[in-house]
Amino acid sequence: MNGNGPEVPAGHRPVRSFVRREGRITSSQRRALDELAAHYRWPLDGTSPAGITGRHAPLCLEIGCGDGENVLASARAAPAMDFIACEVHGPGVGHLLNRIEVEGLRNLRVAQCDVYDVLRPLPTGALSAVSVFFPDPWPKKRHHKRRLLQAAFLAEIARVLAREGRLFVATDWEEYAVEIGQLIAGTAGWLNLAGEDRRAPRLKSRILTKFERKAIREGRAVCDFVFARRQVPVGLERS
Repeated sequence: MNGNGPEVPAGHRPVRSFVRREGRITSSQRRALDELAAHYRWPLDGTSPAGITGRHAPLCLEIGCGDGENVLASARAAPAMDFIACEVHGPGVGHLLNRIEVEGLRNLRVAQCDVYDVLRPLPTGALSAVSVFFPDPWPKKRHHKRRLLQAAFLAEIARVLAREGRLFVATDWEEYAVEIGQLIAGTAGWLNLAGEDRRAPRLKSRILTKFERKAIREGRAVCDFVFARRQVPVGLERS
């Protein structure tokens, strides 16, 4: 894929970066999943980015949004932009759907599925921004293959990210942060905007969620990154 990493054979998919652990789901969340999901669902049938609101607007994707604290804040703050929230766990999705309905947000849709099912139907350059905040670090070495940020993932993001688009990442797991920095540095077509082996200042638009507050209480430093596609000089695109 784009020369950025190993190809995923046809008919196969990368190792899943998540395991469904639904936990307790409230009656309100269940009702939202049953009654609201179809209304606010992001279509997976190749619908164009204009499909959220019927307009052509910058389209942003947040992957692993939990109960949607951050993406809800983003959608409220930027009504001229459209957002897709990708999350697999039912209680979080139910909570998010309820908030979208209560707040009357019309620029946010929810995809309760593997992120590759969101990315593959999107046209090239469809996304203005992709956010991956606090992905599961899968700390045991034998589980590292489940980490979301891998070469194949970057290749797919490079395809759907607009020329001036950005990939925002935050993690509270230092070893994962080191791996992410090394991955970007070693992957053709990507640029760390803070400089190689450096972290970015905390993204001002990223709100302090309960997940991040817990990490801070437990003494884990939060590492932020901002990545961009490396620009190729005109005339060299096909070299």
